[in-house]
Amino acid sequence: MKDEYKVYEEKMKKSIESVMSDFDTVRAGRANASVLNRISVDYYGTPTPIQQIASIGSPDPRTLVITPWDASILKGIEKAIQESDLGINPQNDGKCIRLGFPQLTEERRKELVKLIHKYAEGGKVAVRNIRRDALENFKKQQKASEITEDELKMAEKDLQKMTDDSCKEIDKILDNKEKELMSV
Repeated sequence: MKDEYKVYEEKMKKSIESVMSDFDTVRAGRANASVLNRISVDYYGTPTPIQQIASIGSPDPRTLVITPWDASILKGIEKAIQESDLGINPQNDGKCIRLGFPQLTEERRKELVKLIHKYAEGGKVAVRNIRRDALENFKKQQKASEITEDELKMAEKDLQKMTDDSCKEIDKILDNKEKELMSV
């Protein structure tokens, strides 16, 4: 039974990591290459992440420079960035694409806070779904007389504690990201 706890605990940790990676894609006024993680470019008919077709550098805190290894894909990268929800207009100089990150407006900050709350809630829902699946599994085991009713009650209590801890961790990460976004 302890092995099964580990499986569910790992799944909950993966949900937390997923929320953290979602948060990394939200820019906080500084240039960060991870904001490009979700942008794919049509490269010879295949949607390809920008990181796989170009090098990404940051010459200063508010600028990213994308230098594709194949110059013919510059227009495709530019188009993909324009169509994304980054809110940044790329400058193509024929060799590379520059992304200037302006200071975030109060309105944009509030939009981003709403977005991270949505990501956090999605993570909490995933954690609760893992708990539900685990409880169903333990109840099936109890019906099949593989575990006792006392063990089932203990499992419910332990799963609730794991769920609460995971949700608190997500809330803590959310608070930190929200502070980062709202600091001017």
